[in-house]
Amino acid sequence: MFPATHSIEIACNDNDLNHDGFSTLIPSTINSNPTITPGETKPQLISEETIRIWLKRDSGQYWPSIYHTMPDSCSCMSFNPETRRLSMGMENGTISEFILSEDYNKMTPAQTYQAHQGRVTVVLFVLEMEWVLSTGQDKNFTWHCSESGTQLGLYRTTAWVSGLQFDVETRHAFVGDYSGQVTILKLELDSCSLVTTFKGHTGNVTALCWDPVQRVLFSGSADHSIIMWDIGGGKGTAIELQGHNEKVQGLCYAPHTRQLISCSSDGGIVIWNMDVTRQETPEWLDSDSCQKCEQPFFWNFKQMWDSKKIGLRQHHCRKCGQAVCGKCSAKRSTIPLMGFEFEVRVCDSCHESITDEDRAPTATFHDSKHSIVYMHYEPTMGWLLTSGADKVVKLWDMTPVVS
Repeated sequence: MFPATHSIEIACNDNDLNHDGFSTLIPSTINSNPTITPGETKPQLISEETIRIWLKRDSGQYWPSIYHTMPDSCSCMSFNPETRRLSMGMENGTISEFILSEDYNKMTPAQTYQAHQGRVTVVLFVLEMEWVLSTGQDKNFTWHCSESGTQLGLYRTTAWVSGLQFDVETRHAFVGDYSGQVTILKLELDSCSLVTTFKGHTGNVTALCWDPVQRVLFSGSADHSIIMWDIGGGKGTAIELQGHNEKVQGLCYAPHTRQLISCSSDGGIVIWNMDVTRQETPEWLDSDSCQKCEQPFFWNFKQMWDSKKIGLRQHHCRKCGQAVCGKCSAKRSTIPLMGFEFEVRVCDSCHESITDEDRAPTATFHDSKHSIVYMHYEPTMGWLLTSGADKVVKLWDMTPVVS
């Protein structure tokens, strides 16, 4: 381990360090797909066709110790601090691996995998299995042996994969794709089997996060929502979280405090308290007339003719799921325990039943002041790293809010 004054970061260009943001911001730099190593280290990140290792000097400034040019553009990465193995996914479909020296002043090529026929979308190194998992735009999910470099297995996905998580204990891989569904695969040494698929998003899955202790999977989507899937409970419970105005770009979990961190392209960072008893959102009920005042909806021609009334537009109460007209659901309320941190439509009777205690927020909201495209959290240090569309990387001290 190097001294505390020699933190590390892998980056990509010559932008100056940036001082901006909320809470206690530790300045940092540049482009996409960063991760943070535990201990006394700073972020790793990559961009375009170069990899840079930045060390934090005694002066507090960052200076590059390595500048490595790649044969093609980098698309994703995975870094294992225990082995200092850096796995780089490339636009040409290959995965290049390097071993960083103990002082982070040298990187040595280790393996090259011909993994995909198109851009590598996600790469994940699993130390316990000595596996390198990856997905690509060729709709293939593959896993390789990191010792021999040989491909162990392949699974053809139905859509381009945008999220990947792995549970070491059960060897289950969680695959989120652009169709909005999440697939669970059981991996063996040289084969895999389909366990199940589930779909709760109306947009593509943009991020996955796995909690192996509570055995809960979180999925974020372009539909602005987050779903918590209770995998270990065996009841198929799915809890919806609504706290973003644009697509969710990243999910991280703080297991010691049971807090979920999410970010979106609108720059919002939300800290969710998951140590509360949450409620499933109800299924929307079907009806030809308002289930409160019984007035017909506009497609119910028979009832409109019989009652000589003009049909109304159908809405749904977010708390009870009943089909109601606009007049019977004119009020709005937050329902934090059902995941609605913003005010949503509720029927009049449900609005009266919601108390001030029920409206107590279960999440805190923060503005990163840049459109986030990637996020990584290191729980041992309480650091959150965000990368923006503005090609600025920010490093946050999250200990005041994740506690």
